[in-house]
Amino acid sequence: MKYLSLLLILLLSWLSLGCSSSETQSAAATRLELTDENVDPQNTAYDGSAGFLNVGEYSLIKKTGYTEVHDGAGRTMALVPRGQPHPPGFEPTMVIETPVQRVAVYSSFDVAMLNVLGQADTIVALTSPPEAWHIDYIKEGYDSGRIVFVGDSGAVDYELIKAQHPDMVMTWDPSIVPMMDTLGIPVLVTSTPVATCLSTQIRFVEFLAPFFGEEEKAHAFYGRVRKSLADIRAKTAGLPKPKAMWGDIYEKRVLVEPGNAWVAELIGLAQSDYLFDDVYGTSCIEVSIERFLYSGRDADLYFTYRSVGQGVYSKEALLRINPLLEGLKPLSAEGRALAPRPVYSQSADRLDELLTEIAAILHPEAYPGYELKYFVELPVKDVPRTDGES
Repeated sequence: MKYLSLLLILLLSWLSLGCSSSETQSAAATRLELTDENVDPQNTAYDGSAGFLNVGEYSLIKKTGYTEVHDGAGRTMALVPRGQPHPPGFEPTMVIETPVQRVAVYSSFDVAMLNVLGQADTIVALTSPPEAWHIDYIKEGYDSGRIVFVGDSGAVDYELIKAQHPDMVMTWDPSIVPMMDTLGIPVLVTSTPVATCLSTQIRFVEFLAPFFGEEEKAHAFYGRVRKSLADIRAKTAGLPKPKAMWGDIYEKRVLVEPGNAWVAELIGLAQSDYLFDDVYGTSCIEVSIERFLYSGRDADLYFTYRSVGQGVYSKEALLRINPLLEGLKPLSAEGRALAPRPVYSQSADRLDELLTEIAAILHPEAYPGYELKYFVELPVKDVPRTDGES
């Protein structure tokens, strides 16, 4: 029943038709405050000797002989040095021996965080096939046979996962926990019912580091990203504020990034107005089509979820897919529309670059000559493709 309740919470977050009264709290309350003190790359807000780390909904607490872990589903687990006795009170699948050596992974974000920690070679199973990947270290893992495709996330082959002998499975889907318990495989849930805020996006790698004994690499990543945020703040200070929106209209749903999501917080931090700032909830939260189109009338920039790999090469192409988008100002000649390249969702290990690119899109005047790597600015009309990107 506990697992069913957790799954229900996640489903309700995804299927909501808008913000309930409890969700109308200001997303600004979760903003990452950049002060002269906390942009210091050396101030990582984590001291291993303190014995406690809290990153959003995730936490680590040092105990005698083990580390207590609270994952995204609120489950309590234990990290135990490999070969040491397991602490009492934990089922076998609630204990993870460290350093972790073999991992099955659902999320491309988690894959990227493992790469930050220098642990990409621990990945032995993925729920996206080889052709879906655009990063060399995963392609090489598939080519060598070290990584196995275990089926789409909605229909994984559990026996194939077991055959890979993972020390743990990292997933956004808590519904797999009962089956993995049966197979004797620990599960770490790396998602929560609410969207990841900017602070958690930056610091999640610190939560993962003790699983692999790579705290120094996590600190270095954190410092690098914080430095990029300080640079963004300095470059965009005092500039006019463009109005931005992020989302898309699908066949049966309209999905947007809420104001508490990391991309929305970055837009605000980069001296820009996010038009769904008042929406609070899970990433890709559903809103009414009326709200989406109303906000779109005033937007200067529009970030679509659809990538150039899905045929979105121009505003004209996007309108063919979604004729209802015609009322959005950014899809006229007056505004700007951006589509992510396929590599965007697989590049969280380059978060400093992603943050800088989004800031450069919002304020090109602050980044003269900047060349986009992760997004494509859509022209009004279709143009012949010459870069071979798919």
